[in-house]
Amino acid sequence: MQSMETPLKRVRGLGSAHSGTDHFWKQRATALAGIPLTIAFLVIVLSTVGKDFATVKATLAHPLVAILMLLFVLSSVIHMRIGMQVVIEDYVHEEGPKVLLLMFNTFFAIAVGLASAFAILKLAFGA
Repeated sequence: MQSMETPLKRVRGLGSAHSGTDHFWKQRATALAGIPLTIAFLVIVLSTVGKDFATVKATLAHPLVAILMLLFVLSSVIHMRIGMQVVIEDYVHEEGPKVLLLMFNTFFAIAVGLASAFAILKLAFGA
């Protein structure tokens, strides 16, 4: 069945994958959020260099520090996953390997995010 819509009308805001600019904006948003979060991460890490374990643990147990670290991890993992997804979609042309790599990319991002969040929460709650 032939559509009466113009080609522009069919793709406006969606594109051929029907996801539009969603990845584009998520990538830009996580990059923008990453700027202050990376600065905060570096300040936190550099302030604990050379300190004993108890001092580092006390610093990381502070609620504001723990929240900033969790936000840094979340933003970084989302940014990493989207970036790698774009690379895989652009450079892997065979469908089978592409699907496997995309699945591995998602599982890897989840594993990194969960492991990092677990470590931060464990320190924050004093386990």
